[in-house]
Amino acid sequence: MEAKAIHKYIRTSPRKMRLVIDLIRGKKVNEAMEILHFQPKAASKDAEKVLRSAVANLFVKFEDQKPETSDLYVKEAFVNGGPQLKRLLPAPMGRAFRVRKRSNHLTIVVANKGNN
Repeated sequence: MEAKAIHKYIRTSPRKMRLVIDLIRGKKVNEAMEILHFQPKAASKDAEKVLRSAVANLFVKFEDQKPETSDLYVKEAFVNGGPQLKRLLPAPMGRAFRVRKRSNHLTIVVANKGNN
């Protein structure tokens, strides 16, 4: 049994989010929650929110079976690039530099250890 949660249009760059997500991939849910909660990076707050949502989705999806939290692990976690906001920054001598404000889409899949 597994469930997933998706958060789209997160306003951090995909590269920064991947640094956080690589820490929790394949870990138990309890351990992943601790890692994300005490991580100083700003992207970890959004990742923790999505992980909690995935666990809640699993409990709602399989209400009758009542899975144990200790048996859950992060089966998949990946980050895709989202749309970029293109802005111009004034530069010397009348020129302009392009600033790309990136966003990303985060997907986390949580599964039960017994049912790979």
